[in-house]
Amino acid sequence: MRRMSKDTIFQSEGAARVSFRFDDAVARVFPDMINRSVPGYAASLDGIALIAHQSIRPEGRAYDLGCTLGAATLSMAQGIGQRPAQLVGIDLSEPMIARCQADQRFQELAQQVHFHTADITEFDYESADLVVLNYTLQFLAPEQRAPLLEKLYQCLNPGGVLVLAEKFHFEEQGVADRLTRLHFDFKRAHHYSDLEIAGKRSALENVLITDTRETHAQRLESAGFEDVVLWHSAINFGAFLACKPDA
Repeated sequence: MRRMSKDTIFQSEGAARVSFRFDDAVARVFPDMINRSVPGYAASLDGIALIAHQSIRPEGRAYDLGCTLGAATLSMAQGIGQRPAQLVGIDLSEPMIARCQADQRFQELAQQVHFHTADITEFDYESADLVVLNYTLQFLAPEQRAPLLEKLYQCLNPGGVLVLAEKFHFEEQGVADRLTRLHFDFKRAHHYSDLEIAGKRSALENVLITDTRETHAQRLESAGFEDVVLWHSAINFGAFLACKPDA
């Protein structure tokens, strides 16, 4: 198992005054950051491997959008095994894509996995069996979200699947406060200090903009997806599975 660089970005008070960016500093520590910040993250990756095994057909294609360091891409590769298929990871962050391309695990999968530095809202998608948005949509401007999902619906083959994992917010204040406290306790249990928790929260303000579960489900259904189901949930994070109807 690879040793992860520890996330210490928000140990200084000054870090909170800069908006969060997926730059080289974040790329260096991202595996540690996301595992210590997102409840159930490893379990969601296991689920993506299973979904890929069921969804990606021989000679098919799948996209990992906002792929960061390619964790979901790797899960899809594990899910399909030796099945011939194309896995495409896309991210706007050059440091993230550079690290993916330098990763020995992906170099060994060079015939199967390809990475692009690009804007996922403007990318020219080819037909696909599976699209994964793993904690990605929340970083897009709200007005870009429905058009992107509609575009992805069109690129999916009949019977294709979209996975959408997000952080949620809750309209009922008591529920929202309780889940926020649970999330902070999760971070403390993973050795983040109160200074780091507050600093990252401040840096993400107006960068990570959450929706309710209901908003996500309605948006997916409006795009044309059916059988929209919340298949994974942990505190205030979770993942939807949405299917394009068979022809």
